[in-house]
Amino acid sequence: MNRNTIVAATGNAHKLKEIRAVLAQWEVLSQTEAGFRGEVEETGVTFAENALLKAQAVCRATGLPALADDSGLCVNALGGAPGVYSARYSGGGDAENRALLLKNLAGEADRSAFFSCALALVFPDGKAITAEGRTHGQILTRECGENGFGYDSLFFSTDLQKSFGEASEAEKNGVSHRGRALRALEKLL
Repeated sequence: MNRNTIVAATGNAHKLKEIRAVLAQWEVLSQTEAGFRGEVEETGVTFAENALLKAQAVCRATGLPALADDSGLCVNALGGAPGVYSARYSGGGDAENRALLLKNLAGEADRSAFFSCALALVFPDGKAITAEGRTHGQILTRECGENGFGYDSLFFSTDLQKSFGEASEAEKNGVSHRGRALRALEKLL
């Protein structure tokens, strides 16, 4: 392993792919490749707290610098929900989460929303670097596009003027919350 090796503290293949695309000059191992197979309980009340919990746990277990993200969709008309519960909003998978979001926004005029991402990079010496990113848009009334994951087909990006589900990987990474947080973290490194 070279000195530019970090472990992505996520079991989400889509997030891992985005991290590797933006941090192309780093060797980014999956947590499985680094020997971590556990689950880290997300007990924080903010994205930043959850990212730090995950990064610390994976760093401790692997002895390597660990990068974790916690991110989610925040809908203004829903008081910021689903927020830190985005991945488990409905208790089901992505399709069930999108269906519940559409149900909860039925008849709502204000469909403004943003994706937020907090990153924590923790080193074996205990040092931590954090960064955040956001991207703004609207929640569509129906799914649009086949690309991406999670809520992408319902999120109309203000920057792109199309849904993340319609965007190419490069387009999305250029304006996404995770892409922005990763670029901010890169500057701190």
